[in-house]
Amino acid sequence: MFFCVFELFGRPKLGGCLDPDKDRIVNLTEAWPANLAPAPTDLLDLIKRGDEGLDVVARLLDSVEPTMQASTLKILPPIQRPPKNIFCVGRNYRQHIIEGNVARGIEPNTFPEHIEFFTKAPTTITGHGADIPSHSGITAQLDYEAELAIVIGATGSNLAPDAALDLVFGYTIVNDITARDLQRRHGQWFKGKTLDGTCPIGPWVVHKSVLANVNNLSISLKVNGEVRQSDNTGSLIFDIPTIVEQLSKGLTLEPGDIIATGTPSGVGYAMTPPHFLGDGDLVTVEIEGIGRLENTVRTKLNT
Repeated sequence: MFFCVFELFGRPKLGGCLDPDKDRIVNLTEAWPANLAPAPTDLLDLIKRGDEGLDVVARLLDSVEPTMQASTLKILPPIQRPPKNIFCVGRNYRQHIIEGNVARGIEPNTFPEHIEFFTKAPTTITGHGADIPSHSGITAQLDYEAELAIVIGATGSNLAPDAALDLVFGYTIVNDITARDLQRRHGQWFKGKTLDGTCPIGPWVVHKSVLANVNNLSISLKVNGEVRQSDNTGSLIFDIPTIVEQLSKGLTLEPGDIIATGTPSGVGYAMTPPHFLGDGDLVTVEIEGIGRLENTVRTKLNT
């Protein structure tokens, strides 16, 4: 099952489909059975209903004609206000670590022994097609990071490794936009990672049952049509079950939590010379089996 959230007459609606092409969708909010009201209006509403909610969706997708065309709609973030900060994994692709080490002038083959976690505030969330603020009055080094993201579907903590995937609802795309100068100036990652509007996400969340092997998906990013990043999730140093299991140690994961899993090599700051994002740049992230996330950087008066 594929899910998106779109705007109709100024209100969010939950859409869904079974077709991997994902162009024609069912308005699940409007089709929801009246005896099971209220109808879900975004993905978090649905996730909180557990297996019963998914059973209703399965019946609707099997019986209701998909009449809406996703490409003509304003697509919103699938979860517009996550319950907590977005969890992120740093330095999780080997070649990205090497390029970063080289850019900083340290030994290239120095890799983390443990997962490096950081977070982005909920106010960073923005949707497919929305503008990314350049924050040009704050940063001169806005960069991109294509990432596979996990969407948590149940509550749990201190998970055993073989139980980690039981907590997962599905997967989506995140672009971890980063102000590199702020990241370094403040001596840690949070400030440079959490400017408003710097976490494009979506447009689709794919239920985990659809992806046979999430650890073998091609992932790429283009800027104005030029390929900057291209890899496979099989290159992750810490794989999906390990990330969920380790994050859950002493921390309760909840429905709607989002975990970005790290970015491949090819980021702008590691290029020679560096190539940072500017006004009008079109950034496109694609992940096999999930879809395409596209956003344009814009300089605005209030940034």
